Amino acid sequence: MIDCSLPRDWPTDEKTARAVQDELRTRVVLDEPGPPPGTGHVTGVDVAYDDERDIVAAAVVVLDAATLDVVEEATAVGTVAFPYVPGLLAFREIPTVLTALRGLRADPGLVVCDGYGVAHPRRFGLASHLGVLTGLATMGVAKNPFTFSYEAPAAPRGSASPLLDGAEEVGRALRTREGVKPVFVSVGHRVTLAGACAHALRLTPLYRLPETTRRADALCRSALREATG
Repeated sequence: MIDCSLPRDWPTDEKTARAVQDELRTRVVLDEPGPPPGTGHVTGVDVAYDDERDIVAAAVVVLDAATLDVVEEATAVGTVAFPYVPGLLAFREIPTVLTALRGLRADPGLVVCDGYGVAHPRRFGLASHLGVLTGLATMGVAKNPFTFSYEAPAAPRGSASPLLDGAEEVGRALRTREGVKPVFVSVGHRVTLAGACAHALRLTPLYRLPETTRRADALCRSALREATG
Protein backbone atom coordinates (compact mmCIF):
# COMPACT_ATOMS: atom_id res chain seq x y z
CA MET A 1 0.00 0.00 0.00
CA ILE A 2 1.40 3.37 -1.01
CA ASP A 3 1.72 5.91 1.78
CA CYS A 4 0.13 9.11 0.47
CA SER A 5 -0.31 10.76 3.85
CA LEU A 6 0.95 14.28 4.41
CA PRO A 7 3.79 14.42 6.95
CA ARG A 8 3.01 16.05 10.26
CA ASP A 9 4.13 19.63 10.75
CA TRP A 10 4.06 20.45 7.04
CA PRO A 11 6.15 23.63 6.64
CA THR A 12 4.40 26.96 6.30
CA ASP A 13 7.47 29.21 6.14
CA GLU A 14 10.56 29.40 3.95
CA LYS A 15 13.18 28.61 6.59
CA THR A 16 11.46 25.43 7.75
CA ALA A 17 10.81 24.32 4.17
CA ARG A 18 14.47 24.65 3.24
CA ALA A 19 15.44 22.58 6.26
CA VAL A 20 12.98 19.88 5.20
CA GLN A 21 14.43 19.92 1.68
CA ASP A 22 17.93 19.51 3.07
CA GLU A 23 16.87 16.50 5.13
CA LEU A 24 14.73 14.74 2.52
CA ARG A 25 17.19 15.33 -0.33
CA THR A 26 19.55 12.79 1.25
CA ARG A 27 16.91 10.07 0.70
CA VAL A 28 16.68 10.43 -3.10
CA VAL A 29 17.61 7.15 -4.81
CA LEU A 30 19.43 7.61 -8.11
CA ASP A 31 20.81 4.13 -8.81
CA GLU A 32 17.64 2.07 -9.37
CA PRO A 33 16.70 1.38 -13.01
CA GLY A 34 12.99 1.93 -12.55
CA PRO A 35 10.30 0.03 -14.47
CA PRO A 36 11.01 -0.86 -18.10
CA PRO A 37 9.35 1.58 -20.52
CA GLY A 38 6.03 0.36 -21.85
CA THR A 39 5.27 -1.91 -18.87
CA GLY A 40 2.76 -1.59 -16.06
CA HIS A 41 1.24 1.79 -15.33
CA VAL A 42 2.51 5.32 -15.72
CA THR A 43 0.81 8.23 -13.97
CA GLY A 44 0.73 11.90 -14.85
CA VAL A 45 0.55 14.57 -12.14
CA ASP A 46 -0.28 18.22 -12.70
CA VAL A 47 -1.80 21.16 -10.81
CA ALA A 48 -3.69 24.34 -11.67
CA TYR A 49 -4.08 27.47 -9.54
CA ASP A 50 -6.62 30.19 -8.93
CA ASP A 51 -4.20 32.71 -7.44
CA GLU A 52 -6.88 35.24 -6.52
CA ARG A 53 -8.65 32.73 -4.30
CA ASP A 54 -5.55 30.71 -3.24
CA ILE A 55 -7.11 27.52 -4.61
CA VAL A 56 -5.12 24.68 -6.16
CA ALA A 57 -6.50 21.72 -8.09
CA ALA A 58 -4.44 18.56 -8.57
CA ALA A 59 -5.03 15.77 -11.07
CA VAL A 60 -3.51 12.30 -11.36
CA VAL A 61 -4.13 10.22 -14.47
CA VAL A 62 -3.06 6.57 -14.60
CA LEU A 63 -2.28 5.23 -18.08
CA ASP A 64 -1.54 1.75 -19.34
CA ALA A 65 2.13 2.19 -20.23
CA ALA A 66 1.86 -0.05 -23.29
CA THR A 67 -1.27 1.43 -24.90
CA LEU A 68 -1.43 4.86 -23.19
CA ASP A 69 -5.12 4.24 -22.53
CA VAL A 70 -6.55 5.79 -19.37
CA VAL A 71 -6.86 3.28 -16.52
CA GLU A 72 -8.04 5.62 -13.77
CA GLU A 73 -8.01 9.28 -12.83
CA ALA A 74 -8.58 11.31 -9.68
CA THR A 75 -8.63 14.96 -8.67
CA ALA A 76 -8.48 16.99 -5.49
CA VAL A 77 -9.01 20.66 -4.71
CA GLY A 78 -7.39 22.42 -1.81
CA THR A 79 -6.30 25.75 -0.39
CA VAL A 80 -2.76 26.95 -1.03
CA ALA A 81 -1.10 26.99 2.38
CA PHE A 82 2.44 28.01 1.45
CA PRO A 83 3.67 31.30 -0.04
CA TYR A 84 5.09 31.53 -3.55
CA VAL A 85 8.87 31.09 -3.20
CA PRO A 86 10.98 30.06 -6.22
CA GLY A 87 12.52 26.66 -5.58
CA LEU A 88 9.90 25.74 -2.98
CA LEU A 89 6.84 25.25 -5.18
CA ALA A 90 6.47 21.63 -4.10
CA PHE A 91 5.31 22.83 -0.68
CA ARG A 92 2.36 24.57 -2.36
CA GLU A 93 1.40 21.56 -4.48
CA ILE A 94 2.17 18.32 -2.68
CA PRO A 95 -0.63 18.39 -0.06
CA THR A 96 -3.30 18.45 -2.78
CA VAL A 97 -1.38 16.03 -5.03
CA LEU A 98 -1.21 13.50 -2.19
CA THR A 99 -4.96 13.84 -1.65
CA ALA A 100 -5.54 13.07 -5.33
CA LEU A 101 -3.19 10.07 -5.20
CA ARG A 102 -5.13 8.69 -2.24
CA GLY A 103 -8.19 8.60 -4.48
CA LEU A 104 -6.63 6.00 -6.78
CA ARG A 105 -7.34 2.29 -6.60
CA ALA A 106 -4.85 1.35 -9.32
CA ASP A 107 -1.10 1.10 -8.76
CA PRO A 108 0.35 4.37 -10.09
CA GLY A 109 3.53 2.71 -11.35
CA LEU A 110 6.00 5.35 -12.53
CA VAL A 111 4.86 8.92 -11.76
CA VAL A 112 5.64 11.66 -14.29
CA CYS A 113 5.49 15.21 -12.96
CA ASP A 114 5.06 18.34 -15.05
CA GLY A 115 8.22 19.89 -13.66
CA TYR A 116 11.58 18.94 -12.21
CA GLY A 117 13.29 16.32 -10.11
CA VAL A 118 16.99 16.79 -9.40
CA ALA A 119 17.11 19.49 -12.11
CA HIS A 120 16.48 22.00 -9.36
CA PRO A 121 18.78 24.56 -7.71
CA ARG A 122 18.62 22.54 -4.48
CA ARG A 123 18.41 19.18 -6.34
CA PHE A 124 14.96 18.49 -4.92
CA GLY A 125 12.12 19.50 -7.18
CA LEU A 126 8.53 18.27 -7.06
CA ALA A 127 9.27 14.88 -8.66
CA SER A 128 12.01 14.09 -6.14
CA HIS A 129 9.97 15.35 -3.20
CA LEU A 130 6.91 13.33 -4.21
CA GLY A 131 9.02 10.23 -4.81
CA VAL A 132 10.72 10.35 -1.42
CA LEU A 133 7.43 10.91 0.42
CA THR A 134 5.55 8.08 -1.34
CA GLY A 135 8.35 5.68 -2.24
CA LEU A 136 7.17 5.71 -5.87
CA ALA A 137 9.48 5.86 -8.86
CA THR A 138 9.19 9.41 -10.20
CA MET A 139 10.58 11.63 -12.94
CA GLY A 140 10.10 15.17 -14.18
CA VAL A 141 9.44 16.41 -17.70
CA ALA A 142 9.52 20.21 -17.87
CA LYS A 143 8.66 22.63 -20.65
CA ASN A 144 11.67 24.89 -20.07
CA PRO A 145 15.22 24.48 -18.69
CA PHE A 146 14.65 26.52 -15.50
CA THR A 147 18.00 28.13 -14.65
CA PHE A 148 20.21 25.56 -16.38
CA SER A 149 22.14 25.61 -19.64
CA TYR A 150 22.17 23.21 -22.57
CA GLU A 151 23.18 22.94 -26.19
CA ALA A 152 20.35 22.30 -28.61
CA PRO A 153 20.08 18.58 -29.38
CA ALA A 154 20.19 17.42 -32.98
CA ALA A 155 16.93 17.80 -34.91
CA PRO A 156 15.76 14.13 -35.07
CA ARG A 157 13.34 12.78 -32.48
CA GLY A 158 15.21 11.05 -29.67
CA SER A 159 18.24 13.33 -29.80
CA ALA A 160 19.39 14.62 -26.43
CA SER A 161 21.98 16.88 -24.82
CA PRO A 162 23.02 17.40 -21.19
CA LEU A 163 21.15 19.90 -19.03
CA LEU A 164 23.97 21.46 -17.05
CA ASP A 165 24.55 23.32 -13.83
CA GLY A 166 28.16 24.27 -14.43
CA ALA A 167 29.82 20.95 -15.22
CA GLU A 168 27.15 18.84 -13.47
CA GLU A 169 24.52 17.06 -15.58
CA VAL A 170 21.19 17.49 -13.79
CA GLY A 171 18.98 16.29 -16.64
CA ARG A 172 18.70 16.17 -20.41
CA ALA A 173 17.17 18.25 -23.14
CA LEU A 174 15.26 15.65 -25.16
CA ARG A 175 13.81 16.09 -28.64
CA THR A 176 10.44 14.35 -28.63
CA ARG A 177 9.35 15.75 -32.03
CA GLU A 178 11.69 16.28 -34.95
CA GLY A 179 12.69 19.93 -35.25
CA VAL A 180 10.49 20.98 -32.30
CA LYS A 181 11.76 22.56 -29.08
CA PRO A 182 12.98 19.86 -26.66
CA VAL A 183 11.53 18.97 -23.28
CA PHE A 184 13.71 18.79 -20.17
CA VAL A 185 13.86 15.45 -18.41
CA SER A 186 15.23 14.82 -14.94
CA VAL A 187 15.30 12.01 -12.43
CA GLY A 188 12.92 12.24 -9.51
CA HIS A 189 13.44 9.09 -7.44
CA ARG A 190 14.18 5.40 -8.11
CA VAL A 191 14.80 5.75 -11.87
CA THR A 192 17.88 6.51 -13.97
CA LEU A 193 18.21 9.46 -16.32
CA ALA A 194 18.53 7.16 -19.32
CA GLY A 195 15.41 5.32 -18.19
CA ALA A 196 13.51 8.57 -17.67
CA CYS A 197 14.38 9.68 -21.22
CA ALA A 198 13.24 6.31 -22.60
CA HIS A 199 9.92 6.69 -20.78
CA ALA A 200 9.53 10.23 -22.09
CA LEU A 201 9.92 9.01 -25.66
CA ARG A 202 7.38 6.23 -25.14
CA LEU A 203 4.94 8.82 -23.78
CA THR A 204 5.25 11.19 -26.75
CA PRO A 205 4.06 9.27 -29.82
CA LEU A 206 2.25 12.28 -31.30
CA TYR A 207 3.05 15.46 -29.39
CA ARG A 208 5.97 17.29 -27.77
CA LEU A 209 4.65 16.78 -24.23
CA PRO A 210 4.01 13.37 -22.65
CA GLU A 211 0.47 12.00 -22.76
CA THR A 212 0.63 11.83 -18.96
CA THR A 213 1.15 15.58 -18.76
CA ARG A 214 -1.36 16.44 -21.48
CA ARG A 215 -4.14 14.47 -19.82
CA ALA A 216 -3.37 15.53 -16.25
CA ASP A 217 -3.18 19.16 -17.38
CA ALA A 218 -6.62 19.03 -18.98
CA LEU A 219 -8.10 17.27 -15.95
CA CYS A 220 -6.73 19.63 -13.30
CA ARG A 221 -7.90 22.67 -15.28
CA SER A 222 -11.37 21.15 -15.51
CA ALA A 223 -11.39 20.43 -11.77
CA LEU A 224 -10.37 24.01 -11.04
CA ARG A 225 -13.14 25.40 -13.23
CA GLU A 226 -15.72 23.24 -11.45
CA ALA A 227 -14.40 24.30 -8.04
CA THR A 228 -14.36 28.02 -8.76
CA GLY A 229 -17.54 28.26 -10.80
